[in-house]
Amino acid sequence: MLERKIYQDLLTWKEKKDKMCLLVKGARQVGKTFIIEKFAKENYKNYVYINFFENDEYNLIFQNGLDVDTIIKQLTVRIPNINLVPGETIIFLDEIQDCPEAITSLKFFSMDKRFDVIASGSLLGINYKEVPSYPVGYVEHLEMHSLDFEEFCWAMGLSKDAFKYLKEYFDKLEKVPDTMHNKMMDLFKEYIIVGGMPRVVNEFASSHNFANVLKIQKDIIEDYLMDIGKYAKESEKAKIRACFLSIPKHLSKDYKKFRYSLVSSDGKAEKYQGSLMWLYDANIVNFCFNISKPELPLEGNAKSDVFKVYMRDTGLLMAMLEEGSAKEVIDGNLGIYKGAIYENIIADIFTKLGKKLYYFEHNSTIEIDFFIRYENKATAIEVKSADNTKSKSMNSIINNWNVEKGIKLSSKNIGVSSNNIISIPLYMSIFL
Repeated sequence: MLERKIYQDLLTWKEKKDKMCLLVKGARQVGKTFIIEKFAKENYKNYVYINFFENDEYNLIFQNGLDVDTIIKQLTVRIPNINLVPGETIIFLDEIQDCPEAITSLKFFSMDKRFDVIASGSLLGINYKEVPSYPVGYVEHLEMHSLDFEEFCWAMGLSKDAFKYLKEYFDKLEKVPDTMHNKMMDLFKEYIIVGGMPRVVNEFASSHNFANVLKIQKDIIEDYLMDIGKYAKESEKAKIRACFLSIPKHLSKDYKKFRYSLVSSDGKAEKYQGSLMWLYDANIVNFCFNISKPELPLEGNAKSDVFKVYMRDTGLLMAMLEEGSAKEVIDGNLGIYKGAIYENIIADIFTKLGKKLYYFEHNSTIEIDFFIRYENKATAIEVKSADNTKSKSMNSIINNWNVEKGIKLSSKNIGVSSNNIISIPLYMSIFL
C-alpha cells in the first residue's frame, strides 16, 4: 500500500473546529479516490460515498433543492442502509465535476456543519462555467499530484530516515557517500521512467518490469484522450488532442518555447491557446513562463504569451516517446531529447513543491532552464543530463545580470564553485 503525504493534510483538516468542505483537485488517476476513502474509513464511524461518474442517477439528489435537509432526504431514499449521524459522518462526493449542482451545494454543507464533506474532481477547471453558483469562500482547496520522488522511494523500500540524512548533506553542502549517491541516482532514473501514477508505481514496486509499466502508462494516456472526447466541446476535441500529442515534438527541440506551428501547419495562438489551456485545467500539463528580467518578483516579470509546456507526470511523457527511450535514460544516452526529459522531471518536482515555473532567455545566447525564489533570492537553475556541468549561460547570468545565486542540477555529487554557483545531484532538487 502506497504511503501518501496528503493523508496528513486530511487529518489536519479533520481537526479544524470551524472547517469548511474540502475540495481535492488533481489529474485523473493520481490516487484521490483511494486516499480519501482510506482516510474516511479510518477516521469516521459512518461513511457515505457518491461517485457521479459511475452513477449519473446521483445527480437527481441535487435537483430538488440544495438545502442540506432536502439533500439528506434524497440521500436516504436513493442509498440503501445509509447512516447519517451528525458529527460522526463524512460524505465523499467523487468526480463532482459531473454534477455542477453538487458543487454549489458545498456552500450549504459548509454553513450547516452537521457533516464533514470532501469533494474530489479530476476536471474541475474544465466545466466551472456550468456551476450555477460557485461556493467561493465556503470551500477549502487541496491539490493532489502523482507521487513525488520521496513517496516513490518509500514505495521502493527506502526508509524515511534516508531523506533526513540526505538533507543533512544538502544543508552542509558536503558530498554524499558514493554508495548512497549512486543508489539515489539509480532510483531517480527509475522515477523518471516510472513516474508517480499510483497504478504504475504499484506495478513497478511488485514486478520491477518496465514493459508492464509502459502498458499501464499507455492505458492512462488513452484514458486522457477519452476524457478529451467526453468532456471537451465538439469544436475543440481535435485541437486539444493535437496539442497534447505535440508535446514530445516540442521537447525534442533545442529551443523549447511552445510554438503553435508545431501543432499544425496553420497553427496560431488564436486557434489553439484555448485547447492548450484545457490541458492545463485538466492538470495534464504545466506551463513554464519566460521572464523579461531575472529578478524578483518573478511573476511580475513573466510574459504570459511566451512559455514552455511540460507534462505533469514525466513517466507519462516517457510513454509518449519512441520505443527504447526508457533504456536510453538508464544508460544516459538521450539522443534528440538531450536534457528535455530531465527538465520535465525538475518541472514536475518544482510543481509538487508548490512553485510556479519560470525560465529566462536572452537573444538566443543565454537560456536558464528555471528561475525560482530560493532563500528569498531570484535563483538560476540549470538542469544537466550528463556529468559535464560547464555552462556559459550560468556564468554569464551570475557575472552580468546581478543574479547572486546559481544552482546546477546533474548526476554529479555536491560541489561548490567560487562564484556563488553550487552543484547538487538531481535528486536533491526536492530540498529547494
